[in-house]
Amino acid sequence: MKIATISETKNRLSSLLDRVRHGESVLIVDRKRPVARLEPVITSEEADQDGRLARLERAGLLRRGRSATAGKDRILSTPPPKPEKGGDILKALLADREEGR
Repeated sequence: MKIATISETKNRLSSLLDRVRHGESVLIVDRKRPVARLEPVITSEEADQDGRLARLERAGLLRRGRSATAGKDRILSTPPPKPEKGGDILKALLADREEGR
């Protein structure tokens, strides 16, 4: 979130509004005390999950996969592996931890 003083807001309103258009919020302060917040208006696009992902992507907090079905069908159609006879899950977990996985 960008923090701007009142005088900075008056002088740079256009650039601050441009940041808000791209999904960022701006907190306006007067002598270090918050007085207002500029936030983007939630549109129908922003209300759904895809809009939220787009906002997070613009903020650099996530990166989407390149393909919508990248392996999804393969993972869901493949049955899970069967456990080995005599296998001990706890021993396998502790061994993985010791190896630093």
